[in-house]
Amino acid sequence: MFRLGVISDEISQDFERVMQVLQEYEVPTVEPRSVWDKPPQDLTDDDISRMKSLMSGYGIECCSIATPFLKCDLGDAEQYTQHLGILRRCLRLANELGAPLIRTFAFWRTGPAAAVWQQLLDAYEEPVRLAEAAGVTLCMENEASTHLATARETAEFCAAINHPRVRAIWDPANEVFAEEGVLPFPDAFEQLKPWMVHMHIKDAVKVPGGEAKCVPVGDGGYIDYPGQFKALLEMGYAGVCSLETHWRPTEELDEDLLNRPGGAVFSATGEPATRICLDKIYAILRTLGWQPA
Repeated sequence: MFRLGVISDEISQDFERVMQVLQEYEVPTVEPRSVWDKPPQDLTDDDISRMKSLMSGYGIECCSIATPFLKCDLGDAEQYTQHLGILRRCLRLANELGAPLIRTFAFWRTGPAAAVWQQLLDAYEEPVRLAEAAGVTLCMENEASTHLATARETAEFCAAINHPRVRAIWDPANEVFAEEGVLPFPDAFEQLKPWMVHMHIKDAVKVPGGEAKCVPVGDGGYIDYPGQFKALLEMGYAGVCSLETHWRPTEELDEDLLNRPGGAVFSATGEPATRICLDKIYAILRTLGWQPA
């Protein structure tokens, strides 16, 4: 039986407020992204100590760290070195908070992944070594703004690396945003399923003109969330489905905030949106007989 989680700044920058909402909704896990207006790599020892104390007090576990690792330019040696530093700090954070996974990317997309495929593989040699030493799994996310835009590309990348410390995060809505994306469920899901160890829940639809936008979970219709959740239950998926709301009730988040989420502006109206989405997720799951862990 899978568990639910929420990416922290989809509720608030105040980590205690995040804990309060998760406890209220019986959500047992959190995925920290930006906390107290700091990205995960900038959290201090005092910040981490406060987070551990709050998680313990509210009975919440850390399922993953939502890092920005390698959301940068491919071929820029200075940026790559900086991001290796981000990775080292986030691996330490994962160990401190007991998270078995961290979310990672494959550079800003500049064209077909096939054109830079070997560069992408080479760039992950050191990250894999660091993850292995830390005992943490790197989870590649299908993300439209990066070279692993689709489930197919992400699966092919994991297969090419073929290392136990490299697996995938499945995000159905990101497949909607990807230019070459296919039907998220079942088509894209089946492509990524052999590598998936974590999932992000958000919903999206195509609008006139071919662009995509986020909507409350279950309202889009294009992503078959009842079918998706049923498939997870039938396959015995025991990981976490972590809500990454991205929809806001009053105005859409701009593209830069969607690609680089975090901070007070991003979180400003996150709590009411996340509450609406959690209610909708629970309504779907109840029809399938799922119960909170």
